Amino acid sequence: MPNALPNPTGDLFRLTPDLLETGKKASRESPRRRMIMPVQRTSEAHVQRLLNFLQPGTYIRPHRHPHPHATESLCLLEGELEFLVFSESGEILDRLALTPQNPLIDFEPGLWHGMIIKRPDTVIFEIKIGPYDPTTDKNFAPWAPEEKSPKVADFLQSLEKR
Repeated sequence: MPNALPNPTGDLFRLTPDLLETGKKASRESPRRRMIMPVQRTSEAHVQRLLNFLQPGTYIRPHRHPHPHATESLCLLEGELEFLVFSESGEILDRLALTPQNPLIDFEPGLWHGMIIKRPDTVIFEIKIGPYDPTTDKNFAPWAPEEKSPKVADFLQSLEKR
């Protein structure tokens, strides 16, 4: 199963209830428990816009965006998540609840971060500077297990408890 749905075409993208349901359903069926729906027409776009459909239990490995232009904005559309900020060594420095009452965060490049998804069918809208290059977009935290590691479940549980 792919990690992302196809990019839209045409001059106008409109988020409809049907598209929301398509993304939620795809995230529920994904072994990763998440699915990306690009909003930009190509990965070469100078501004990357995407919807991220997330289910509890998905593992977004802590990472940072190394490029000096790599600011990122996240806006919660549905559900709830906890945004985690880490030190260089993996200590949790801050926990920010993204809820309907507090839906938006924006952060600078180089910030180690991750998420814990609190509610089924959580949907966020992300904006980042492009173009997207998967080989340079992020540095994964060396103190966090790789995505398919058997240590992921214990690591997620430890984040919840810390």
